[in-house]
Amino acid sequence: MIVDSYRFLPRSFRPLYEGRGPFPGEEGPVWAPFEKRLSESRLALLTSAGLYLKSSQQTFDVEREQVHEEWGDPTWRAIPSSAQRGDLAVAHLHINDEDLLADPEIALPMHLLEDLAREGVVGGSVADHVAVMGYQDRGLRDWRDTTAPEIVAHLREQGADALLLAPA
Repeated sequence: MIVDSYRFLPRSFRPLYEGRGPFPGEEGPVWAPFEKRLSESRLALLTSAGLYLKSSQQTFDVEREQVHEEWGDPTWRAIPSSAQRGDLAVAHLHINDEDLLADPEIALPMHLLEDLAREGVVGGSVADHVAVMGYQDRGLRDWRDTTAPEIVAHLREQGADALLLAPA
């Protein structure tokens, strides 16, 4: 089955992202085999929905994105697994905030992950999951140089064995 990741982009955006091939250094696979049993693994979630803690974290920069439409805020937020629906806010121009705020589990299923840990399906979850704004510049320079290394360090500190992407 072929997945067309670009099918839902506006036609004017498609040439910016489609058909450019891999970035230098990414000619080979960009994944690694999972060697632990799931029931013994600590999992982390990463949502691309632009979630943040409204009382203590800065919003993602949607104002700059409105001015520079090919730019997306490359920063990230730690979302405690104990966070409740009322603790969260959304900053993303490309998704429906109302649906996410009504049920954040659709973008960050951390309470479902906790249920799976209690059932023994997974070994556990990290204390702090990760939120980013998914709409990003194709070059991803900030991501390569800053964001990804910071997220990896954050996950290693928590003993995460795997990161699951929960796209919005």
